[in-house]
Formats: sequence, C-alpha cells, structure tokens
Amino acid sequence: MITLALSKGRIFDETLPLLLAAGIEVLEDPEKSRKLILGTSHPGVRVVLVRASDVPTYVEYGGADLGVTGKDTLIEHGGQGLYQPLDLNISRCRVSVAVRADFDYASAVRQGSRLKVATKYTSIAREFFAGKGVHVDLIKLYGSMELAPLTGLADAIVDLVSTGNTLKANHLVEVERIMDISARLVVNQASLKLKQATIRPIIEAFAGAIVPGGGKP
Repeated sequence: MITLALSKGRIFDETLPLLLAAGIEVLEDPEKSRKLILGTSHPGVRVVLVRASDVPTYVEYGGADLGVTGKDTLIEHGGQGLYQPLDLNISRCRVSVAVRADFDYASAVRQGSRLKVATKYTSIAREFFAGKGVHVDLIKLYGSMELAPLTGLADAIVDLVSTGNTLKANHLVEVERIMDISARLVVNQASLKLKQATIRPIIEAFAGAIVPGGGKP
C-alpha cells in the first residue's frame, strides 16, 4: 500500500489533476466526508489528510510514503530525510514582508531600527532579515497574521501572499518579496527503495503532467 499525504484546500485540489495523470482518482471529496483516509481508484494507493505543516513529518517518519507540501513548509521543517524529486508548480504564491500603510518601513530599515516581526515562518524571516543586517524580534503566530500590525503587536509581518487582497482589506501593504513559493513532491527515502516499482511510475506521471511556469501567483 502506498500512502500519499495531502492537506485540504488548494494543494489537494491542484494535486488531483496530477493524480489523474498517474491513473489515480480519489474516490471521496474531503470537504463532504469526515474521513481522514480516502481510498482511490488504484487498489494500492490511499490518501491521508493531515495539516499542511505536518505533511513533511508524516513522510519523514514513514506515516506516508509520499506527500505534497509547499516550499515554505519544507524550509521551516528542514527537509531532513526527504527526497524532493519535483517542483510541481502548483499552489504558487510568495512569502513577503507587509506593514501598515502608514508605517515607513524603508526609513525604519535605513535607520537601523529594531523591528518586531510577527510570522509563522520564523526560519525564513530570521534568515532574510539577517541577510539584510536588520535586527528583529520575531513573534511566532499561527494565524490571523494581519492583526499583528493593526493591534500594535508587531511592526511588520512575514506571511504568504497570493493576490494581496487580504492585505488591502486590512490596510496593509507588501513592502518586500522574500521568495516565490510552490508545492513540492516529497518522498520517504526508505519507501523509494522498498516500493520503487509503484512509486517511480507515480513520480514520472507527475513529472509529465506538470504545467511549465504553473501560471502566475
């Protein structure tokens, strides 16, 4: 049995065409079912639904043989023990710095001010600001990031941005683009050796179905 770890939402939806290219159809809609393990049209493949941040952990420790997860999640996880054969060019977005519209970010950076930065992506933020020589105090948050500058908790946030509409709705502006993000296929290294006959064709089918460029964020 091959187990594929996916998270609900955009990654799940955009992985379905890649699975179909491999001749695998998920038999239930995760939004309509309460099941966490979903069968597929392939008797030897199943899908497990986990939190996005847990996908690399399930694959690393063998709870799943394969997974699809964002580059941002992989960086925060560290990617240990994972084979990363493909950038799938799906779920594209970016990690950016955003501040209140009335906050002079450029001036604060230029003057060497110590910034309070709220983020879920502490590793990405720490490396980015260290590279710029900007001193920051990182505040770990797990959601509703836009509230941090609005309530005075932080000067800036580092978060995923897709259309930018959520920032605009909360009177925030994107001031620096840190990196582009897309979803990656990750494989447990032991599974790749022991279940190669089943896993290799899935990897090859995914590779053949990738849309170059993946569209614009």
